[in-house]
Amino acid sequence: MVIPGLATGDISTTLLRRTLRMRGFEPEGWRQGMNTGGHPEKLDKLEHRVAQLHRQTGHKPIVIGWSLGGLYARVLAHRAADDIAMVITVGTPFSGDRHANHGWRVYEALNDHTVDNPPFAEDFSVKPPIPTIAIWSAVDGIVAPDSSRGDKDEADITIQIDTQHFAMAASHTAIDRLIAAIGETDSLFA
Repeated sequence: MVIPGLATGDISTTLLRRTLRMRGFEPEGWRQGMNTGGHPEKLDKLEHRVAQLHRQTGHKPIVIGWSLGGLYARVLAHRAADDIAMVITVGTPFSGDRHANHGWRVYEALNDHTVDNPPFAEDFSVKPPIPTIAIWSAVDGIVAPDSSRGDKDEADITIQIDTQHFAMAASHTAIDRLIAAIGETDSLFA
């Protein structure tokens, strides 16, 4: 399952999902329109969908969250750990000062809460109880590298892919690196 970033929807992750499909995965979009921020009802729908996918296929899905979508993925992994194989965050500000990122003003303009007071009880920086990969970029331009890399105890593996934020889910190079990371780490968590 691929969850899009702030002010984007499934269209923004089309290339990523198409490439995943060509590599043998069965990717799903989040199917909830534009991702405008933290909404408990959207998280509830995602939780229901991952459980449904697990039951239907017999396999736990990998959840990939780009930017804000990665915050959803991390919270989802805390709530539905038994139904998710792995969480991959891509340019996601899950660690440290949320004001160190350039998107916080847009987020707050679209929501009735601040970036420091999201409508979820879970702490984004606490590593979920399942395998977690954090993909980050030193040249992101939107999300601070320290925020998307996290501290050493906040993700199992961190992978640096130096590309701009909006290319992380939309460039062939970044997508190829992301897919390679799934393959390389799959054996580590087996």
